[in-house]
Amino acid sequence: MNNESFGSAPVRVIVIGAGNRAQKYLEYARRFPERLRPVAVADLNGQRRRSLARAFSLPERACFARYEELLAAEIDADMVLVTTPDGVHYDPAVRAIRAGYHVLLEKPIAQRWDECLEIARLAREQGVLVGVCHVLRYHPYFTKIRQLVASGELGDIVSINHTVSVGLDRMTHSYVRGAFRRTRESNPILLAKCCHDIDFLLWLTGKRCRRLSSFGALRWFRAANAPEGSAERCIDCPVEPTCPFSARDLYYVRRDWVDNFDIPEGGTLDDAILRELRAGPYGRCVFRCDNDVADHQIVALEMEDRSTISLTMDAFTKDDFRKTCIRLTGGEIDGDERRLRVRRFRPADERLYDFSEVLGQPFHAGADLRLLEDFLQSVRDPSRPLLAGIDDALESHRVCYAAEESRMTGRTVDLRTEER
Repeated sequence: MNNESFGSAPVRVIVIGAGNRAQKYLEYARRFPERLRPVAVADLNGQRRRSLARAFSLPERACFARYEELLAAEIDADMVLVTTPDGVHYDPAVRAIRAGYHVLLEKPIAQRWDECLEIARLAREQGVLVGVCHVLRYHPYFTKIRQLVASGELGDIVSINHTVSVGLDRMTHSYVRGAFRRTRESNPILLAKCCHDIDFLLWLTGKRCRRLSSFGALRWFRAANAPEGSAERCIDCPVEPTCPFSARDLYYVRRDWVDNFDIPEGGTLDDAILRELRAGPYGRCVFRCDNDVADHQIVALEMEDRSTISLTMDAFTKDDFRKTCIRLTGGEIDGDERRLRVRRFRPADERLYDFSEVLGQPFHAGADLRLLEDFLQSVRDPSRPLLAGIDDALESHRVCYAAEESRMTGRTVDLRTEER
């Protein structure tokens, strides 16, 4: 982390939403309490609220069930961290901005394009910073790709092919059984899962999108595809021993994707898992959930300089990483988050960069912490450019909303006449 001085006192942060993402970002406060100090928390979940309060010695008067009450209390703080569920980003962000706080907002910005624009407008009007948690901009692997492209040594981008391998386990946990399964309560899957990727791709090109087309659907995780004889829940299902989507295998046997299960006070992880399998949303058969987001999608973008970008979102794979192929006028770049191969056409040479030790490191290989540090430095010095500010994030969201429009209507969407 940067050793640059943060001043004589830590930045004081109000936390709205005390779940998994908040815990990841607040690791920065645990490591650097002299730089960042939580001073209040709001969360409807009492167990999560109490846990965060204990971790940072917050008094009872600084703990609220509802963020509306917290923000009305006019607590003395510098910034608000909004890490609520996707469908509850707009209102707390707007209230915090109007109260004069700087805001660090978990992506996506909001559920509607007009809401995104309103948050950006209010931030400019109030003179506060709004950062968006696009952590790929801070990840060493993606940062290296950006450096290679920006150097100009390989010429100009002609095309990019980018694949997001969501993976079966992540898909069934988050987008079939979990919190991101329904567009109405969350967002379309492209915005919920891939706005990171769209932001990264636009960051690489430095260009705006002229027009795009997108295709995709909820192809497999529907009641019509349920195996004969299968049950409502995996724990009771005779098909479960051979089902690749088994919740019992994922949570109870392999112990994967259990970090966001609330362990009852005085209980164990086993208690939490069995409660979910027997009665919670995560124990349901994937063919009998109330999900409606797409389980596969492709997007094709034509940029203002006539370069092209294609993004494919794959769920039906054991992979859980991204592949990027960039074709430039003077060379090419290929990577899979483990290794990056760079080939120049003439004079011909080839370089390999190995990121295998970085893959899988906690906090997105430290990107979560670097994001926090960047935002805190800009809070201390608002004239300092913010790498992941809301104005940059707007463009990725504009593309995601347009892609969903294209997917639903079957039409190519022309973005050249849209106002920002």
